Amino acid sequence: MSASSPTEVHERLAEAFSTGDMRAFLALHEPEATQVVPPDRRHVTGTEEIRRAVEPFLSMRPKFETEVVGVLESDGLAMTHALWRLEGTDRDGKPVTLAGLGTVVSRRQPDGSWRIVLDNPLSP
Repeated sequence: MSASSPTEVHERLAEAFSTGDMRAFLALHEPEATQVVPPDRRHVTGTEEIRRAVEPFLSMRPKFETEVVGVLESDGLAMTHALWRLEGTDRDGKPVTLAGLGTVVSRRQPDGSWRIVLDNPLSP
């Protein structure tokens, strides 16, 4: 699963979350991407660290919605801002709801697709 535009990156992220598809989620990231992990805001770098940090969220197969509200693009780099909401159930059966404004920096790849370099789902 690849994204053909910076905006489509968010659509593909939502699909990966909603289907619990870790492989698709990681494919949207450059190998040394950095992500801020909710809710504690810790930073992880590289697809293996991102996988470990995001696995609990993807395992919920949550309902995930996103709406891009801003795009700034120049010379193969893009910064997008999106409102997002995740609703799921944790391992104990308790409801989990997370939401925020996220900022993603993505880069156009040689094949024309876009991949995430930086992802902060908890932008100020």
